[in-house]
Amino acid sequence: MYQLLATTPMGMEAIAAKEIQTLGYETTIENGRVLYNGDARAIVKSNLWLRSADRVKLVVGRFYATTFEQLFDKTKEIPWENFISENGQFPVQGKSLKSKLFSVPDCQAIVKKAIVERLKRAHGKQGWLTETGALYKVEVSILKDEVLLTIDTSGAGLHKRGYRLAQGEAPMKETLAAALVLLSNWKGETPFIDPFCGSGTIAIEAAMIAQNIAPGFNRDFASETWDIIPDGLFDEERTLAEEVAEYDKEISITASDIDPKMVEIAKNNAIEVGFGDIITFKQMNVHDLSLTGEKGAIVGNPPYGERIGERKEVEEMYKFLGELIHKYPEWSLYILTSYKTFETLIGQKATKRRKLFNGYIECTYYQYWGKK
Repeated sequence: MYQLLATTPMGMEAIAAKEIQTLGYETTIENGRVLYNGDARAIVKSNLWLRSADRVKLVVGRFYATTFEQLFDKTKEIPWENFISENGQFPVQGKSLKSKLFSVPDCQAIVKKAIVERLKRAHGKQGWLTETGALYKVEVSILKDEVLLTIDTSGAGLHKRGYRLAQGEAPMKETLAAALVLLSNWKGETPFIDPFCGSGTIAIEAAMIAQNIAPGFNRDFASETWDIIPDGLFDEERTLAEEVAEYDKEISITASDIDPKMVEIAKNNAIEVGFGDIITFKQMNVHDLSLTGEKGAIVGNPPYGERIGERKEVEEMYKFLGELIHKYPEWSLYILTSYKTFETLIGQKATKRRKLFNGYIECTYYQYWGKK
């Protein structure tokens, strides 16, 4: 049994925790991370299925240290040979905050040396370790003198789903886009509209959620070549993921943007992931948006009006969205923006608000639930 840690941006811990619980594991939430216990299969399932987490790491050790000697000794006590193969590559990265051991290069060098000593003793080696095998990225993270040692099981961040051929200048991460859809509770039974689609990320993530497609089905992970992962386990879980996917499920997703270039990019990204025929793309001004049908969900990340001259335009747009949901009360509206007076412009208080970060911009996710 291993202790695992899923990293998330601030504000998204509970969303990732819920996903991990759905996979069958009990969770503990800390700032920017979710901790849980699981076996090798948990590592595989987490990487394949987590939509809102950034990475899945293996927790190898956790202890307090205020001197380099303590850091070395306690790191060396850990049975690294149970995780890293004899010829494994293990570069060490680090970070330190509010701690006596604040020199990150020194901490990295000491942790590296301690692991080398431990592995040499465990494998009865003299001289250098070859480090030609699988990659085990070790991280030493020190916060208020508490040392956390982890190994990254994911490789490239989990937001790298493999479908984004191109993007705009301020693309939203796939993990955040998925979180917005998960928070809307949209499952594909009603129409879905993103009127500010950019490179199509929200619409594509929505389609993957509705058809129950594992977000990691199309990529590789660092831990695939590890000795602690039984042979064929990744293939087995990919086959299971393929079996539960609902590729034939009828869904209605429309994605539009005022910029024809972005619509073209979004279309190509959707084709890359196999949603070319499922998502309808349109070049359209949001003011031309009209709603039909009983109910549905509008989920979007509109321009925030950060640039001079955009403000009036953005305010008009927000007012229009307010008129739209006033006219169609069965529709739900979910908007991520950093605009402080958003609710005033919409003309009503949100049913629920959530603080989220889009990159480094602090935003609020305003949720207006449609009438049942």
